[in-house]
Amino acid sequence: MSRKWILPEDRFFDPDDSQKKIALEIYHSVKDLPIVSPHGHVDPKLFSKDSEGFGTPADLLIIPDHYVFRLFYSQGLRLEDFGIPRRDGSKEEIEQDHRKIWQRFADNFHMLRTTASYSWLAYEFKFILGIDEIPDSDNAQEIYDDIYEKLKSPEFQPRNLFDRFQIEVLSTTDGAADSLSIHQEIKESGWKGNIIPAFRPDSVMNITSPNFKQEIDKLSNAAGIDIIDFKTYIRALESRRQFFKSMGAVSTDHAVVCPMTSELPEPELNRIFTNALKGESTEAEQAAFSGHMLNEMARMSCEDGMVMQLHPGVLRNHNHMIYDRFGADKGCDIPVTTEFTRNLQPLLSKFGNNPRFTLCLFTVDEYTYSRELAPLAGHYPAIRLGPPWWFNDSWNGMTRFFDSVTETAGLYNLSGFIDDTRAFPSIPARHDVWRRVVSNWLAKMVSRSFIDTQDALDLANMLVYRQPKSVYKLG
Repeated sequence: MSRKWILPEDRFFDPDDSQKKIALEIYHSVKDLPIVSPHGHVDPKLFSKDSEGFGTPADLLIIPDHYVFRLFYSQGLRLEDFGIPRRDGSKEEIEQDHRKIWQRFADNFHMLRTTASYSWLAYEFKFILGIDEIPDSDNAQEIYDDIYEKLKSPEFQPRNLFDRFQIEVLSTTDGAADSLSIHQEIKESGWKGNIIPAFRPDSVMNITSPNFKQEIDKLSNAAGIDIIDFKTYIRALESRRQFFKSMGAVSTDHAVVCPMTSELPEPELNRIFTNALKGESTEAEQAAFSGHMLNEMARMSCEDGMVMQLHPGVLRNHNHMIYDRFGADKGCDIPVTTEFTRNLQPLLSKFGNNPRFTLCLFTVDEYTYSRELAPLAGHYPAIRLGPPWWFNDSWNGMTRFFDSVTETAGLYNLSGFIDDTRAFPSIPARHDVWRRVVSNWLAKMVSRSFIDTQDALDLANMLVYRQPKSVYKLG
């Protein structure tokens, strides 16, 4: 007999009765607040007027979610068998039968136990999809049929779920040359959902990429500027930022391995850039160019007011075999040691005191929380700390984060929560975990007499709702 979900109202709270009582009071004050999602990777096409919805249960919960299939791959299961599409578009060896994909998912669902994904999926099955049973080999097809029928109903179309989730704003992440035509179509459709783009120029800043020249050509066409040197390149980026801002964007996003910042003289920049257009770049030039471009992005943020998000410290596509076959974002990006204090000093010396600049820092290197990030955020007016990101986006990771940074940085220098997800139905699940951890941590502060209950209620509201709106300038 299949087991049923057991998800009590006080889950994730401290077992001490007095703290749990306070945590429940705090949680009930914030659990139904609107969701503010200022950074993520949901495809805006889901919300177009011609959207075909979520497709099958496999399309909904498995194929787009590398948090799920990376664990299966680590146990020797093939990505092909979970329908993960190939980079070249070929369907060779890729499972096309979504019932078979779902059966494999259910057969191996137990492998996810105790992970963050298990917590999110539990919420999605129970509270979004109305599935009482935990997936297993025996009930897999029955659950598939149940979800499949629901996904065809009006209640489970993306726009209706957006409203049901009480999402106040949802930010996507979009390349510098993106036309944002889907965003325009959504705005013109008459639907009231607030979906905004975010400017991500990584592909036009990685000069060692074999596709760099093609990416610059796309940027040139999108900006309507003939990019022939570094000066015209900067003008094109500035133009695209203004376009993104006109479409509602409030932030930029930058992923680098090392957050080194620096300044290079213009002749050297021009030499590096023009050589890169000819495919002649070294790793040392890439590091120097990236460091300078982070400074340029900070300058532009001071001028246009867009929040600058920095996600460093990850070696992308570590497993070359998976990248060559399936492409990026397939669960094989691995954290590396990160240093912020010295690397960011050139940028912060120039822009860290500017009242128009907001730099939101993220890390997967927890050792930097108390040693570097909290002291930096506790001093520079420009810095806000993003929440636990990626591998740390979990109950334990969030709890460690609060314990590590708040005594030095305070709570007002945090950004609030971002879900950073590609899997749309996981958004309310992830935000619910954040709200529970916030409630439990603040209840601990109350039970130890650091703050009183009224303080805790106010701070919970801030961390869940007011803070992300304020940091990301969302009104």
